[in-house]
Amino acid sequence: MTINPLPIRREETGPSEGVVTVTLESPGKPVVILNRELIRRLDATLDLIGASARGFVLASASERVFVAGADLTEIDSMSDRELDDYLALGQRVYGRIAHLHCPTVAAINGAALGGGLEIAMHCDAMIACLPKGAKPYQIGLPESSLGLCPGWGGTNMLPARMDPDEAIRVTALGKTFDVHHAREARLLDELIDNPADLLAEARELAATLTKTGPEREPRNIHEPEWRETVREALGKVREELPRSKPANAVILAVQTGIDLGWEAALGAERHLLGYLRKTPETKELLRGFFARSK
Repeated sequence: MTINPLPIRREETGPSEGVVTVTLESPGKPVVILNRELIRRLDATLDLIGASARGFVLASASERVFVAGADLTEIDSMSDRELDDYLALGQRVYGRIAHLHCPTVAAINGAALGGGLEIAMHCDAMIACLPKGAKPYQIGLPESSLGLCPGWGGTNMLPARMDPDEAIRVTALGKTFDVHHAREARLLDELIDNPADLLAEARELAATLTKTGPEREPRNIHEPEWRETVREALGKVREELPRSKPANAVILAVQTGIDLGWEAALGAERHLLGYLRKTPETKELLRGFFARSK
């Protein structure tokens, strides 16, 4: 089966010379949604980025959102084995972004939800744009509000990019926050107000960032500078959270990451998401979601 790579552009001149921009797209859909086809196309595209790339920018072809999340209809149709393989595919391919030899930047032009935020957090930095006077869009991991949990590392990346108390709490509750708060919380490295400047700013940042090391995982809570801080935050927050299955799943995934590391946390997320989607509570929530989406 032939897999067509995503649109890719390499800057040939100027201050961002050598920076590569890859644009996520979902032809025929109103917004970019992560599914097997798009993940495989991203995988094929990453094969084309050579060692000469000075930087990497991840952008979106959608005018309304950055990435709306994973395709829940596709997920709902999968067998347990298919779902585990699908989540593992995303984990491996997104991990390739973190492992690139050059600095990486996500250029966020709209809502980044669920898998959309997870793929962005695999980049070294995130820069976003909100035009003057525009309504703030949402950023976050809302999976728990549908009875699920993140499956591409979100439980272990978000608390390493902002206040861990808040990160664990909002993930367990499935809440999101607007782009202004994301910047105030330092989840975003920069927030600009001119859409025409977004890619240029992202490319310039990718050209000037210093890569701490190519063979490393995305910023996550098992790293020494975060581990004990997040452990303390989890001990505090877990007493405040409802004893719901999705919240318990997030707590377990965070605890796994603290104690056993990134790969173990990814395995925990896959297992927990597979378990949650079969519970009666989640099936009911998903039925309501699909009915509203028609």
